[in-house]
Amino acid sequence: MNRRTAIRSLLGSSLVLPGILSELLATPPALDDPLAPKLPHFAPKAKRVIFLHMSGGVSHVDSFDYKPKLIADHNQPYAVPKKMLAAFAAENRSAVKFYKRPGWEFKQRGQSGLWISELFPKIASCADDLCLIRSMFSDNADHAEATLGIHTGSVSFTRPSMGSWISYGLGTENANLPGFMVIAPALPYSGAQLWSADFLPGCHQGTHVVPGPEPVPNIRRRVADPELQDMELSMAAAFNRRHLASRSADPQLAARIRSFETACGMQAAAPEAFDLAGENDATHELYGLPRGSTKGFAWQCLIARRLAERGVRFIELIDTGASRNWDSHGNIEEHAPLARNVDQPIAALLTDLKQRGMLADTLVVWATEFGRTPFNTAKDAKGREHHAQAFTCWMAGGGVRGGQAHGETDDYGNTIVRDGVHFHDLHATILHLLGLDHTRLTYRHGGRDYRLTDVSGTVIKPLLA
Repeated sequence: MNRRTAIRSLLGSSLVLPGILSELLATPPALDDPLAPKLPHFAPKAKRVIFLHMSGGVSHVDSFDYKPKLIADHNQPYAVPKKMLAAFAAENRSAVKFYKRPGWEFKQRGQSGLWISELFPKIASCADDLCLIRSMFSDNADHAEATLGIHTGSVSFTRPSMGSWISYGLGTENANLPGFMVIAPALPYSGAQLWSADFLPGCHQGTHVVPGPEPVPNIRRRVADPELQDMELSMAAAFNRRHLASRSADPQLAARIRSFETACGMQAAAPEAFDLAGENDATHELYGLPRGSTKGFAWQCLIARRLAERGVRFIELIDTGASRNWDSHGNIEEHAPLARNVDQPIAALLTDLKQRGMLADTLVVWATEFGRTPFNTAKDAKGREHHAQAFTCWMAGGGVRGGQAHGETDDYGNTIVRDGVHFHDLHATILHLLGLDHTRLTYRHGGRDYRLTDVSGTVIKPLLA
């Protein structure tokens, strides 16, 4: 006896057959779908976000923050403030350090003349689309806490990820794909907390995609016969709706049922989204992706474009994990292979989106958790330490005015001297571009209203087109 026969036999001999059949045949009652598309607070400039996170702390003074005086004063002493010394190991907190020049040459790029180093030559070719934020700062100089901050708005407590907040605020455009997806080859600092929904309904949690032959586990049907699976799922759905009817006040249950439905839809939509066979040779060459490859940041960026086309609201790409990343204490030259891994794919993503007319309503954000010190303990030191007081992120597309640099650090890239931008401000600006007022996007939990930006955050108006 196969399963189809077993199920039919079970139903045929059941006293509840009439009730079950009526539920299966009837139009199902509408659930309060937490993933249904929602209207923004006001007209948006961007429909979706692609968030590029470089794990480990990219050196701003070697990449996007040009400091000629740092070159001129290489190996000159610097008296480090006590707050900055906290980034150093306890045995390495001598107050006098020495300036270290950049490891790559800076040049002016594009019509805008933005100074960008040879560390990212391909991204530099897109200078006129970039809005560099050279005055970012964080609340913590430790990886786990700073990474949480740039993702969740909190360096000390677990909170919902920015992608979860955006899914909660706007819903999803494609019922067969999650509204929030994270493509990462390994777990980053703070692990899955970076895409957790925390106290938001569970359906807003990010779906983790791992580059490789099976990006999402168990995505293919286990049942060879689609008719049989549909019958099994319809039966389960009928029982779920009956269960929900007596617990209508439980939003988590409704969210769980909705997540099951999304998982079912993914069996049809996800394999097609991850299948690059239809992409032409020119596109593969643009991204630097060998045909048939399913690994590397080039694969992540091309898949991100395909997911954006298919209505995924928030797509995050993390280049590495909690090791072998940009945390170049010993030797800043370790930045070179990491940059080669992401430089061409990111430039290709911007170019591809622009050619398809998608960059105008797709906000691309490049971020890292903090920068690196413009100085180190010894003369001619090869590496750099953590630096939360000043670093660089950038944005492109989606209502941002390209070809500009916002904010300024001092002559060495040590401290911010103009227009400081906290991660709350970055988050408020991202939400604003999506048509969301960060002060109104709230969720009641534990007796108070929470939001991504806590009790602060200001939209950075000069960034807007």
